[in-house]
Amino acid sequence: MSEQNATKYAIIKTGGKQYRVAENDVIDVELLGVEDGDSVEFPEVLFVSTPQGARVGSPVVANATVKGTVIKEVPGEKITSIKYKRSHNQYRKFGHRQHYSRVKITAIGA
Repeated sequence: MSEQNATKYAIIKTGGKQYRVAENDVIDVELLGVEDGDSVEFPEVLFVSTPQGARVGSPVVANATVKGTVIKEVPGEKITSIKYKRSHNQYRKFGHRQHYSRVKITAIGA
């Protein structure tokens, strides 16, 4: 428990979801629309924890940003659904694969 408190981490918001990230973490987020290898900045930082203390935003922490590098675009898990109408003996199966941007977190600035 004390080891987790000693590390620097942040909670960011992107794509309508929140992620707990630390430096050198690799996360999959909604497509960002940037090329592979480009740097990206997440300005919506909701919480920052450092060994000196924690900062909570209302709603975001002032002057805090999280920077990362886009590694590549990856497909997510396949989701399948079925539509069936029993009185008509009608059956339809369809699937979908969401694409994500894989990002490596390079810096947390508080």
